[in-house]
Amino acid sequence: MIEKAKAFATKAHEGQVRKNSDIPYITHPIRVAERLQKFGFNEALICAGYLHDVVEDTPVEIEDIVREFGKEVAELVAAHTEDKSKSWKERKQHTIDTVKNAEKEIKYLIVSDKLDNLLGLEQDLKKQGDTVWNNFNAGPDMQKWYNESIVRSMYAGLDEEDIPEYFSEYEAAVKRVFE
Repeated sequence: MIEKAKAFATKAHEGQVRKNSDIPYITHPIRVAERLQKFGFNEALICAGYLHDVVEDTPVEIEDIVREFGKEVAELVAAHTEDKSKSWKERKQHTIDTVKNAEKEIKYLIVSDKLDNLLGLEQDLKKQGDTVWNNFNAGPDMQKWYNESIVRSMYAGLDEEDIPEYFSEYEAAVKRVFE
């Protein structure tokens, strides 16, 4: 099922590129899923890593995910899918609240995604400088608020043994990028 999810996401994101570059978009979901796989998470969560942006950023609908991958994968994807009809701040506040209150698998998916996005942003800032902010819906101050809020929320409800080491990697990246 993991290879099927990777192929499905690759097809869905075909022709899309990452912000600030011409790198194929699919490289991002691949890194998110590979991080989840590296930490030994279950098949459903790894599949959701590949698929986490398809409903939000392509014509694929959540019903397609249910049909192709089952309810568990679809629920993980749905929990991480933003409602694009809402404002940037409303969407980000919803993600912050989700991270704070969600089951650990959803936290693992969201933080893996946010870490990969932030590492990419960090590279872009080094290469291109502050002009990268022109491609975002919110500037550095709001991005700082958002990422720092994720850090404050991501540990809620987790026992020490349930915290993967990439959470601290994300926390360190937030400090590097925004301080």
